[in-house]
Amino acid sequence: MKNKLLVCFVTWMLSVPCFPLSVVAENGLSFADAWKRVQVENDALLASRAEVEHAEHKQSAAKSLYLPEVGLSASYIYLDDDVKISPDDIFDSMPAGDKVKSMFDMIGGGMGLSPAQLNKGLTSTIAERDNLTSSLTATWPIYTGGRITAAQDIAAGQVDEAQYGHKLQLISQFEHLVRYYFGAVLAKQVYTTRLSVEEGLKKHRDHAVLLEQQGQIARVERMQSEASLDKAVVERKKAGRDLEIARVALSRMLKSQELIVPADDLFLYEDLPPLEVFIKKTMNNYPALGMLDAKKEQASGVVDIEKGKYLPTVALFGNVNLYEEDDLLNKALMPDWFLGVGVSLPLVDRSGRAEQLSAAKSTVKRIDHLELQARSDLSVLVEQAYRQAQQALEEYHGLGSSVKLAEETVNLRGKAFSQGLSTSLDVVDAQLFLAGVKSQRAVAQYNYIVSLAQVLAVGCDQESFLQYQNSSTHERN
Repeated sequence: MKNKLLVCFVTWMLSVPCFPLSVVAENGLSFADAWKRVQVENDALLASRAEVEHAEHKQSAAKSLYLPEVGLSASYIYLDDDVKISPDDIFDSMPAGDKVKSMFDMIGGGMGLSPAQLNKGLTSTIAERDNLTSSLTATWPIYTGGRITAAQDIAAGQVDEAQYGHKLQLISQFEHLVRYYFGAVLAKQVYTTRLSVEEGLKKHRDHAVLLEQQGQIARVERMQSEASLDKAVVERKKAGRDLEIARVALSRMLKSQELIVPADDLFLYEDLPPLEVFIKKTMNNYPALGMLDAKKEQASGVVDIEKGKYLPTVALFGNVNLYEEDDLLNKALMPDWFLGVGVSLPLVDRSGRAEQLSAAKSTVKRIDHLELQARSDLSVLVEQAYRQAQQALEEYHGLGSSVKLAEETVNLRGKAFSQGLSTSLDVVDAQLFLAGVKSQRAVAQYNYIVSLAQVLAVGCDQESFLQYQNSSTHERN
Protein backbone atom coordinates (compact mmCIF):
# COMPACT_ATOMS: atom_id res chain seq x y z
CA MET A 1 0.00 0.00 0.00
CA LYS A 2 1.46 3.28 -1.12
CA ASN A 3 1.02 6.14 1.26
CA LYS A 4 -0.44 9.31 -0.26
CA LEU A 5 1.99 11.55 1.64
CA LEU A 6 5.00 9.86 0.04
CA VAL A 7 3.44 10.25 -3.40
CA CYS A 8 2.91 14.00 -2.80
CA PHE A 9 6.49 14.33 -1.54
CA VAL A 10 7.95 12.67 -4.63
CA THR A 11 5.77 14.78 -6.93
CA TRP A 12 7.05 17.90 -5.17
CA MET A 13 10.66 16.78 -5.69
CA LEU A 14 10.05 16.23 -9.41
CA SER A 15 9.04 19.87 -9.84
CA VAL A 16 12.61 21.09 -9.15
CA PRO A 17 14.89 21.44 -12.23
CA CYS A 18 17.61 18.82 -12.63
CA PHE A 19 21.40 18.96 -12.78
CA PRO A 20 23.91 16.11 -13.22
CA LEU A 21 25.08 14.22 -10.12
CA SER A 22 27.90 11.81 -10.67
CA VAL A 23 29.44 10.81 -7.34
CA VAL A 24 27.62 9.20 -4.43
CA ALA A 25 28.70 10.30 -0.96
CA GLU A 26 30.11 7.28 0.87
CA ASN A 27 29.68 8.11 4.53
CA GLY A 28 26.51 10.15 4.27
CA LEU A 29 25.76 13.60 5.66
CA SER A 30 24.20 14.31 9.05
CA PHE A 31 21.31 16.70 9.36
CA ALA A 32 23.37 19.05 11.54
CA ASP A 33 26.07 19.31 8.87
CA ALA A 34 23.45 19.77 6.17
CA TRP A 35 21.94 22.67 8.13
CA LYS A 36 25.37 24.29 8.50
CA ARG A 37 25.86 24.01 4.75
CA VAL A 38 22.48 25.61 4.06
CA GLN A 39 23.26 28.55 6.33
CA VAL A 40 26.52 29.20 4.47
CA GLU A 41 25.61 28.50 0.85
CA ASN A 42 21.87 28.93 0.36
CA ASP A 43 21.19 31.66 -2.19
CA ALA A 44 17.97 32.82 -0.53
CA LEU A 45 19.83 33.35 2.75
CA LEU A 46 22.68 35.10 0.98
CA ALA A 47 20.16 37.41 -0.66
CA SER A 48 18.53 38.23 2.68
CA ARG A 49 21.96 38.97 4.18
CA ALA A 50 22.63 41.34 1.29
CA GLU A 51 19.32 43.04 2.07
CA VAL A 52 20.47 43.56 5.66
CA GLU A 53 23.73 45.08 4.42
CA HIS A 54 21.78 47.36 2.10
CA ALA A 55 19.63 48.62 4.99
CA GLU A 56 22.70 49.13 7.19
CA HIS A 57 24.37 51.25 4.51
CA LYS A 58 21.20 53.32 4.19
CA GLN A 59 21.21 53.80 7.96
CA SER A 60 24.80 55.01 7.84
CA ALA A 61 23.82 57.44 5.10
CA ALA A 62 21.00 58.79 7.28
CA LYS A 63 23.49 59.66 10.02
CA SER A 64 25.00 62.25 7.68
CA LEU A 65 21.81 64.32 7.65
CA TYR A 66 23.02 66.31 10.69
CA LEU A 67 26.30 67.24 8.99
CA PRO A 68 26.79 70.47 7.06
CA GLU A 69 26.66 70.40 3.30
CA VAL A 70 29.77 71.94 1.73
CA GLY A 71 30.14 72.45 -1.98
CA LEU A 72 32.60 73.90 -4.44
CA SER A 73 31.17 75.75 -7.44
CA ALA A 74 32.71 77.42 -10.48
CA SER A 75 31.12 79.17 -13.42
CA TYR A 76 32.15 80.79 -16.67
CA ILE A 77 29.82 83.36 -18.26
CA TYR A 78 30.24 84.94 -21.68
CA LEU A 79 28.16 88.11 -22.17
CA ASP A 80 27.01 89.62 -25.45
CA ASP A 81 29.03 92.74 -24.61
CA ASP A 82 30.86 94.46 -21.77
CA VAL A 83 28.56 95.82 -19.11
CA LYS A 84 29.15 99.57 -18.86
CA ILE A 85 27.49 102.45 -17.02
CA SER A 86 27.71 106.11 -18.00
CA PRO A 87 26.68 109.33 -16.23
CA ASP A 88 23.69 109.59 -18.58
CA ASP A 89 22.53 106.11 -17.42
CA ILE A 90 22.76 107.28 -13.82
CA PHE A 91 20.97 110.59 -14.49
CA ASP A 92 18.20 108.82 -16.39
CA SER A 93 17.53 106.65 -13.37
CA MET A 94 17.09 109.67 -11.03
CA PRO A 95 13.78 111.49 -10.48
CA ALA A 96 15.63 114.83 -10.73
CA GLY A 97 18.10 113.56 -13.29
CA ASP A 98 17.50 116.34 -15.84
CA LYS A 99 18.40 119.12 -13.40
CA VAL A 100 21.47 117.29 -12.17
CA LYS A 101 22.53 116.56 -15.75
CA SER A 102 22.25 120.29 -16.65
CA MET A 103 24.46 121.25 -13.73
CA PHE A 104 26.88 118.46 -14.69
CA ASP A 105 27.05 119.70 -18.30
CA MET A 106 27.70 123.27 -17.08
CA ILE A 107 30.64 122.05 -15.01
CA GLY A 108 31.96 120.13 -18.00
CA GLY A 109 31.53 123.19 -20.23
CA GLY A 110 33.60 125.21 -17.80
CA MET A 111 36.33 122.67 -18.27
CA GLY A 112 36.08 122.89 -22.05
CA LEU A 113 34.37 119.53 -22.49
CA SER A 114 31.27 118.85 -24.48
CA PRO A 115 28.47 116.79 -22.84
CA ALA A 116 29.33 113.83 -25.12
CA GLN A 117 33.00 113.97 -24.22
CA LEU A 118 32.19 114.25 -20.55
CA ASN A 119 29.75 111.31 -20.69
CA LYS A 120 32.23 109.11 -22.55
CA GLY A 121 35.13 110.02 -20.31
CA LEU A 122 33.17 109.13 -17.15
CA THR A 123 31.71 105.84 -18.47
CA SER A 124 32.85 102.82 -16.39
CA THR A 125 33.05 99.11 -17.35
CA ILE A 126 31.25 97.19 -14.61
CA ALA A 127 31.78 93.70 -16.03
CA GLU A 128 33.64 92.38 -19.02
CA ARG A 129 32.24 89.89 -21.53
CA ASP A 130 34.28 87.00 -20.06
CA ASN A 131 33.48 86.24 -16.41
CA LEU A 132 34.96 83.41 -14.32
CA THR A 133 33.98 82.89 -10.69
CA SER A 134 34.55 80.19 -8.08
CA SER A 135 33.25 79.93 -4.52
CA LEU A 136 32.92 77.58 -1.57
CA THR A 137 29.40 77.34 -0.06
CA ALA A 138 28.15 75.65 3.11
CA THR A 139 24.68 74.95 4.54
CA TRP A 140 24.12 73.45 7.97
CA PRO A 141 20.60 72.64 9.20
CA ILE A 142 20.39 73.13 12.96
CA TYR A 143 16.64 72.62 13.39
CA THR A 144 14.23 70.79 11.05
CA GLY A 145 11.21 70.21 13.24
CA GLY A 146 12.37 66.67 14.09
CA ARG A 147 12.39 65.49 10.48
CA ILE A 148 16.05 64.46 10.48
CA THR A 149 15.62 62.40 13.65
CA ALA A 150 12.51 60.82 12.16
CA ALA A 151 14.39 59.92 8.97
CA GLN A 152 17.10 58.26 11.03
CA ASP A 153 14.48 56.33 13.01
CA ILE A 154 12.96 55.12 9.74
CA ALA A 155 16.39 53.96 8.56
CA ALA A 156 16.92 52.08 11.84
CA GLY A 157 13.50 50.46 11.43
CA GLN A 158 14.45 49.34 7.93
CA VAL A 159 17.57 47.65 9.31
CA ASP A 160 15.45 45.85 11.92
CA GLU A 161 12.96 44.81 9.24
CA ALA A 162 15.74 43.39 7.04
CA GLN A 163 17.24 41.48 9.96
CA TYR A 164 13.89 39.96 10.86
CA GLY A 165 13.36 39.13 7.20
CA HIS A 166 16.64 37.21 7.25
CA LYS A 167 15.46 35.28 10.31
CA LEU A 168 12.22 34.46 8.52
CA GLN A 169 14.22 33.14 5.59
CA LEU A 170 16.22 31.00 8.03
CA ILE A 171 12.99 29.49 9.34
CA SER A 172 11.75 28.80 5.83
CA GLN A 173 14.97 27.13 4.70
CA PHE A 174 15.15 25.09 7.91
CA GLU A 175 11.66 23.70 7.35
CA HIS A 176 12.52 22.99 3.70
CA LEU A 177 15.66 21.13 4.72
CA VAL A 178 13.74 19.02 7.26
CA ARG A 179 11.27 17.97 4.57
CA TYR A 180 13.99 17.26 1.98
CA TYR A 181 16.41 15.50 4.34
CA PHE A 182 14.00 13.30 6.27
CA GLY A 183 11.91 12.83 3.15
CA ALA A 184 14.95 11.10 1.67
CA VAL A 185 15.28 9.03 4.87
CA LEU A 186 11.60 8.08 4.60
CA ALA A 187 12.04 7.10 0.96
CA LYS A 188 14.96 4.85 1.97
CA GLN A 189 12.84 3.11 4.60
CA VAL A 190 10.01 2.56 2.13
CA TYR A 191 12.50 1.15 -0.37
CA THR A 192 13.95 -1.17 2.28
CA THR A 193 10.45 -2.35 3.16
CA ARG A 194 9.63 -3.02 -0.49
CA LEU A 195 12.91 -4.88 -0.90
CA SER A 196 12.06 -7.02 2.11
CA VAL A 197 8.64 -7.82 0.63
CA GLU A 198 10.27 -8.82 -2.65
CA GLU A 199 12.72 -11.13 -0.88
CA GLY A 200 9.92 -12.71 1.15
CA LEU A 201 7.73 -13.29 -1.90
CA LYS A 202 10.70 -14.69 -3.81
CA LYS A 203 11.18 -17.30 -1.10
CA HIS A 204 7.45 -17.95 -1.21
CA ARG A 205 7.57 -18.41 -5.00
CA ASP A 206 10.48 -20.82 -4.74
CA HIS A 207 8.63 -22.75 -2.05
CA ALA A 208 5.49 -22.84 -4.19
CA VAL A 209 7.45 -24.24 -7.15
CA LEU A 210 8.73 -27.12 -5.00
CA LEU A 211 5.29 -27.83 -3.57
CA GLU A 212 3.78 -27.88 -7.08
CA GLN A 213 6.46 -30.30 -8.26
CA GLN A 214 5.61 -32.55 -5.30
CA GLY A 215 1.93 -32.30 -6.14
CA GLN A 216 0.98 -30.68 -2.85
CA ILE A 217 -0.53 -27.48 -4.33
CA ALA A 218 -2.37 -26.63 -7.50
CA ARG A 219 -0.70 -24.93 -10.46
CA VAL A 220 -2.79 -21.80 -9.88
CA GLU A 221 -1.24 -21.38 -6.43
CA ARG A 222 2.24 -21.36 -7.94
CA MET A 223 1.10 -18.86 -10.60
CA GLN A 224 -0.36 -16.66 -7.87
CA SER A 225 3.01 -16.59 -6.09
CA GLU A 226 4.83 -15.64 -9.32
CA ALA A 227 2.37 -12.84 -10.12
CA SER A 228 2.70 -11.44 -6.60
CA LEU A 229 6.50 -11.55 -6.88
CA ASP A 230 6.43 -9.71 -10.20
CA LYS A 231 4.23 -7.01 -8.72
CA ALA A 232 6.55 -6.73 -5.72
CA VAL A 233 9.51 -6.23 -8.08
CA VAL A 234 7.64 -3.40 -9.80
CA GLU A 235 6.86 -1.75 -6.44
CA ARG A 236 10.48 -2.14 -5.33
CA LYS A 237 11.79 -0.50 -8.50
CA LYS A 238 9.30 2.32 -8.13
CA ALA A 239 10.40 2.85 -4.52
CA GLY A 240 14.00 2.88 -5.74
CA ARG A 241 13.24 5.64 -8.23
CA ASP A 242 11.43 7.58 -5.52
CA LEU A 243 14.50 7.21 -3.31
CA GLU A 244 16.80 8.46 -6.08
CA ILE A 245 14.53 11.47 -6.73
CA ALA A 246 14.46 12.34 -3.02
CA ARG A 247 18.26 12.18 -2.77
CA VAL A 248 18.71 14.26 -5.92
CA ALA A 249 16.35 16.91 -4.54
CA LEU A 250 18.28 17.02 -1.25
CA SER A 251 21.59 17.29 -3.13
CA ARG A 252 20.20 20.08 -5.25
CA MET A 253 19.09 22.06 -2.20
CA LEU A 254 22.56 21.66 -0.70
CA LYS A 255 24.14 22.76 -4.02
CA SER A 256 26.21 19.60 -4.11
CA GLN A 257 27.60 18.00 -7.26
CA GLU A 258 27.68 14.72 -5.33
CA LEU A 259 24.59 12.70 -4.52
CA ILE A 260 23.90 13.34 -0.83
CA VAL A 261 22.98 10.31 1.26
CA PRO A 262 21.48 11.15 4.68
CA ALA A 263 23.42 9.63 7.56
CA ASP A 264 20.67 10.10 10.18
CA ASP A 265 17.52 8.05 10.76
CA LEU A 266 13.98 9.05 11.51
CA PHE A 267 13.60 9.72 15.22
CA LEU A 268 11.14 10.34 18.01
CA TYR A 269 11.47 12.56 21.08
CA GLU A 270 9.08 11.51 23.80
CA ASP A 271 9.39 14.34 26.36
CA LEU A 272 8.27 17.53 24.62
CA PRO A 273 7.63 20.54 26.89
CA PRO A 274 4.02 21.69 27.35
CA LEU A 275 2.30 23.57 24.55
CA GLU A 276 2.35 26.85 26.50
CA VAL A 277 6.17 26.87 26.45
CA PHE A 278 6.23 26.83 22.64
CA ILE A 279 3.49 29.44 22.32
CA LYS A 280 5.31 31.81 24.67
CA LYS A 281 8.61 31.32 22.86
CA THR A 282 6.95 31.94 19.51
CA MET A 283 5.30 35.14 20.69
CA ASN A 284 8.65 36.40 21.95
CA ASN A 285 10.83 35.33 19.03
CA TYR A 286 8.85 34.93 15.81
CA PRO A 287 10.49 37.29 13.28
CA ALA A 288 7.25 38.33 11.56
CA LEU A 289 6.12 39.99 14.79
CA GLY A 290 9.45 41.79 14.94
CA MET A 291 8.95 42.91 11.34
CA LEU A 292 5.61 44.42 12.30
CA ASP A 293 7.30 46.29 15.15
CA ALA A 294 9.93 47.55 12.71
CA LYS A 295 7.23 48.66 10.28
CA LYS A 296 5.43 50.43 13.11
CA GLU A 297 8.66 52.24 13.98
CA GLN A 298 8.94 53.38 10.38
CA ALA A 299 5.30 54.45 10.28
CA SER A 300 5.80 56.46 13.47
CA GLY A 301 8.78 58.12 11.81
CA VAL A 302 6.55 59.11 8.90
CA VAL A 303 4.11 60.64 11.40
CA ASP A 304 6.94 62.71 12.89
CA ILE A 305 8.01 63.85 9.43
CA GLU A 306 4.51 65.00 8.60
CA LYS A 307 4.29 66.84 11.91
CA GLY A 308 7.62 68.49 11.18
CA LYS A 309 6.14 70.09 8.07
CA TYR A 310 4.23 72.45 10.38
CA LEU A 311 7.44 73.57 12.12
CA PRO A 312 10.13 75.99 10.89
CA THR A 313 13.47 75.01 9.43
CA VAL A 314 16.55 76.83 10.69
CA ALA A 315 19.90 76.60 8.93
CA LEU A 316 23.28 78.29 8.96
CA PHE A 317 24.82 79.17 5.62
CA GLY A 318 28.01 80.79 4.35
CA ASN A 319 30.01 81.52 1.24
CA VAL A 320 33.68 82.17 0.46
CA ASN A 321 34.74 83.53 -2.92
CA LEU A 322 37.79 81.66 -4.12
CA TYR A 323 38.20 83.49 -7.44
CA GLU A 324 36.45 86.41 -9.11
CA GLU A 325 37.16 88.81 -11.96
CA ASP A 326 38.88 92.06 -11.07
CA ASP A 327 36.07 94.37 -12.17
CA LEU A 328 33.84 96.96 -10.61
CA LEU A 329 30.85 94.64 -10.21
CA ASN A 330 32.72 92.12 -8.08
CA LYS A 331 34.55 94.76 -6.08
CA ALA A 332 31.45 96.79 -5.30
CA LEU A 333 28.75 94.18 -4.94
CA MET A 334 30.35 90.78 -4.11
CA PRO A 335 31.96 90.37 -0.66
CA ASP A 336 34.87 87.98 -0.20
CA TRP A 337 32.84 85.95 2.31
CA PHE A 338 29.63 86.06 4.29
CA LEU A 339 27.80 84.06 6.96
CA GLY A 340 24.13 83.97 7.83
CA VAL A 341 21.22 82.14 9.40
CA GLY A 342 17.95 81.43 7.61
CA VAL A 343 14.51 80.47 8.83
CA SER A 344 11.73 79.13 6.61
CA LEU A 345 8.18 78.27 7.60
CA PRO A 346 5.63 77.09 5.03
CA LEU A 347 2.33 78.87 5.60
CA VAL A 348 0.30 77.37 2.78
CA ASP A 349 1.29 73.94 1.49
CA ARG A 350 -0.24 72.21 -1.51
CA SER A 351 1.01 68.71 -0.57
CA GLY A 352 -1.93 68.13 1.78
CA ARG A 353 -0.07 68.09 5.08
CA ALA A 354 -3.11 67.38 7.19
CA GLU A 355 -4.26 64.47 5.06
CA GLN A 356 -0.74 63.05 4.85
CA LEU A 357 -0.47 63.18 8.64
CA SER A 358 -3.82 61.44 9.03
CA ALA A 359 -2.76 58.76 6.55
CA ALA A 360 0.46 58.13 8.49
CA LYS A 361 -1.48 57.74 11.74
CA SER A 362 -3.84 55.31 10.02
CA THR A 363 -0.85 53.20 9.01
CA VAL A 364 0.21 52.92 12.64
CA LYS A 365 -3.30 51.76 13.60
CA ARG A 366 -3.34 49.23 10.76
CA ILE A 367 -0.06 47.72 11.93
CA ASP A 368 -1.39 47.45 15.49
CA HIS A 369 -4.39 45.46 14.26
CA LEU A 370 -2.18 43.28 12.03
CA GLU A 371 -0.01 42.44 15.01
CA LEU A 372 -3.00 41.38 17.10
CA GLN A 373 -4.26 39.19 14.26
CA ALA A 374 -0.80 37.72 13.69
CA ARG A 375 -0.46 36.75 17.35
CA SER A 376 -3.85 35.04 17.22
CA ASP A 377 -2.95 33.16 14.03
CA LEU A 378 0.43 32.16 15.44
CA SER A 379 -1.07 30.63 18.56
CA VAL A 380 -3.37 28.54 16.34
CA LEU A 381 -0.46 27.53 14.09
CA VAL A 382 1.74 26.44 16.98
CA GLU A 383 -1.07 24.51 18.68
CA GLN A 384 -1.99 22.79 15.42
CA ALA A 385 1.58 21.72 14.70
CA TYR A 386 2.10 20.63 18.31
CA ARG A 387 -1.03 18.47 18.29
CA GLN A 388 -0.09 17.02 14.90
CA ALA A 389 3.24 15.99 16.38
CA GLN A 390 1.46 14.35 19.31
CA GLN A 391 -0.95 12.63 16.95
CA ALA A 392 1.91 11.27 14.84
CA LEU A 393 3.65 10.04 17.99
CA GLU A 394 0.51 8.26 19.14
CA GLU A 395 0.04 6.76 15.68
CA TYR A 396 3.59 5.44 15.67
CA HIS A 397 3.23 3.76 19.04
CA GLY A 398 -0.26 2.54 18.21
CA LEU A 399 1.04 0.71 15.16
CA GLY A 400 3.67 -1.15 17.18
CA SER A 401 1.27 -4.00 17.99
CA SER A 402 0.18 -4.12 14.36
CA VAL A 403 3.79 -4.66 13.25
CA LYS A 404 4.18 -7.57 15.70
CA LEU A 405 0.87 -9.03 14.54
CA ALA A 406 1.83 -8.69 10.89
CA GLU A 407 5.23 -10.35 11.46
CA GLU A 408 3.61 -13.23 13.30
CA THR A 409 0.97 -13.56 10.60
CA VAL A 410 3.65 -13.81 7.90
CA ASN A 411 5.30 -16.67 9.79
CA LEU A 412 2.03 -18.49 10.40
CA ARG A 413 0.78 -18.08 6.82
CA GLY A 414 4.08 -19.38 5.49
CA LYS A 415 3.95 -22.48 7.66
CA ALA A 416 0.28 -23.05 6.93
CA PHE A 417 0.93 -22.78 3.17
CA SER A 418 3.65 -25.42 3.34
CA GLN A 419 1.16 -27.70 5.08
CA GLY A 420 -1.60 -26.96 2.61
CA LEU A 421 -3.71 -25.14 5.19
CA SER A 422 -3.65 -21.72 3.49
CA THR A 423 -3.45 -20.35 -0.01
CA SER A 424 -0.74 -18.40 -1.76
CA LEU A 425 -3.02 -15.38 -1.64
CA ASP A 426 -3.06 -15.59 2.16
CA VAL A 427 0.74 -15.49 2.27
CA VAL A 428 0.87 -12.53 -0.13
CA ASP A 429 -1.75 -10.62 1.86
CA ALA A 430 0.25 -11.16 5.04
CA GLN A 431 3.45 -9.86 3.40
CA LEU A 432 1.70 -6.81 1.98
CA PHE A 433 -0.02 -6.09 5.29
CA LEU A 434 3.36 -6.13 7.05
CA ALA A 435 4.85 -3.80 4.44
CA GLY A 436 1.89 -1.42 4.69
CA VAL A 437 2.08 -1.20 8.48
CA LYS A 438 5.83 -0.59 8.41
CA SER A 439 5.45 2.14 5.78
CA GLN A 440 2.61 3.75 7.70
CA ARG A 441 4.72 3.73 10.83
CA ALA A 442 7.63 5.37 9.01
CA VAL A 443 5.30 8.05 7.64
CA ALA A 444 4.09 8.72 11.19
CA GLN A 445 7.71 9.30 12.23
CA TYR A 446 8.24 11.63 9.28
CA ASN A 447 5.08 13.59 10.12
CA TYR A 448 6.25 13.89 13.71
CA ILE A 449 9.62 15.29 12.64
CA VAL A 450 8.06 17.82 10.24
CA SER A 451 5.56 19.03 12.85
CA LEU A 452 8.26 19.25 15.52
CA ALA A 453 10.47 21.27 13.17
CA GLN A 454 7.63 23.70 12.51
CA VAL A 455 6.88 24.16 16.22
CA LEU A 456 10.52 24.88 17.00
CA ALA A 457 11.29 26.95 13.91
CA VAL A 458 8.57 29.55 14.46
CA GLY A 459 10.11 30.14 17.86
CA CYS A 460 13.58 30.57 16.26
CA ASP A 461 14.73 27.54 18.24
CA GLN A 462 16.33 25.39 15.55
CA GLU A 463 19.09 24.39 17.95
CA SER A 464 16.57 22.57 20.15
CA PHE A 465 15.61 20.45 17.14
CA LEU A 466 19.19 19.21 16.93
CA GLN A 467 19.25 18.59 20.68
CA TYR A 468 15.99 16.64 20.52
CA GLN A 469 17.38 14.62 17.63
CA ASN A 470 20.53 13.72 19.57
CA SER A 471 18.49 12.83 22.68
CA SER A 472 15.81 10.92 20.79
CA THR A 473 15.00 7.27 20.34
CA HIS A 474 15.90 5.97 16.87
CA GLU A 475 13.83 3.01 15.78
CA ARG A 476 14.12 1.15 12.51
CA ASN A 477 11.11 -0.55 10.98
